[in-house]
Amino acid sequence: MKNYKHIMFSFLALIFMSCQDDDQQFGEIVAPSNLSITADIVGADDANPNGDGTGVVTFTATADNAISYSFIYNSNKKTEASGTTSFIFSDLGVNTYTVTAVAYGTAGATSSKTIEVEVLATYAPPPELVNKLIGDGTKTWRIKSSQAGHFGVGPPGGTIPAEWYGAGPNEKAGVGMYDDRYIFSEDGTFTFITNANNDADGTDPTGTVFGRAGLIDQLGGSGGEQVGDDILNYPYNDFQSTWNLIGPGGVETISLSGNGFIGYYAGGSHNYRVFDWSVPNELVLSTLDGSGELEWWFIITSE
Repeated sequence: MKNYKHIMFSFLALIFMSCQDDDQQFGEIVAPSNLSITADIVGADDANPNGDGTGVVTFTATADNAISYSFIYNSNKKTEASGTTSFIFSDLGVNTYTVTAVAYGTAGATSSKTIEVEVLATYAPPPELVNKLIGDGTKTWRIKSSQAGHFGVGPPGGTIPAEWYGAGPNEKAGVGMYDDRYIFSEDGTFTFITNANNDADGTDPTGTVFGRAGLIDQLGGSGGEQVGDDILNYPYNDFQSTWNLIGPGGVETISLSGNGFIGYYAGGSHNYRVFDWSVPNELVLSTLDGSGELEWWFIITSE
C-alpha cells in the first residue's frame, strides 16, 4: 500500500511539473491594447473627400504588444506583420465599406477594431472583357499547358511575360496545376476545382494545387512535396470565393476575394493584372507574390 501511494504521488508530481513546463513554454499571454486603425483614401482632398475614383484605400493599424495584424473586408482577409495593407473597392459611386483590424499578441490573444470608410469608385470594366470572362453567364478556364510560357516569373511590375523564366509546353505536368479549373460566374462567384478529372462518378471535391513554399500554407492545409521553393500537389479541396474586375491606375485587373488564386498560389493581393486579352479564348495574367519580389505570369484558356 505504501508503494502504491508513493507511485501515485510521483505520478501526480510529474503531471504538475509537466504542466508547469507547458506554461513556461507559452510564456505570459498578453493581448494587444490601444489598437487604432486609420484609412488613407487615395486621391482624397478637400474637393474630393471620397478619393479620386480608383477605389484604393490604405489601412494602417497600430497597437501595443502586437506581433502581427489582419484586415478583414467581407470574406477578404489580409495578414500583414507591418500593420499596413490596401483594399480596392469597386462598387460604382460613393459607398460605405466596413473593415475590421485584428491585432495578434502572444499565445493567440487578439484585439479588434472596426472602421467605416466612404469611397468613390468610377471604374466600369469594358463590356467586351466581361463577356469574354463569363460568356453567357458562366465560363470555365484552365492553364494553357500546351503553350510555351503558360507559367513563368519575372520582375515586379514587369511588362515582358515570363521574362526570367517561362515553362515549356506541358513542363509542369504532375504538380497539381493542369487539372485545376477556374469558373467565373455572372453573379460574381469564383469557383476553383482542384481536380477536374475525378468527378466522372459524382462530385469529388478533393484534389491538389501548386504554390510557393512559405506562402501556400496560408490556405490552411498541409502536405505536398517541396522541390526548391515550390510545393507540388498540396492537398486542397474545391472552394469558392468572389471576383471583381477593377481598374487601378487604368489597368484592367481581376480581383479575387479571400485566398482565391489562379495557377500557382503566391499569396499577395490576389489581384491579377489582365496584361493581354486580345487573343480569342485566352487571357495573359500576372500577379505580384506575397514577398513583393516576383511577378508570376499565367496564360489561361477557356473551355
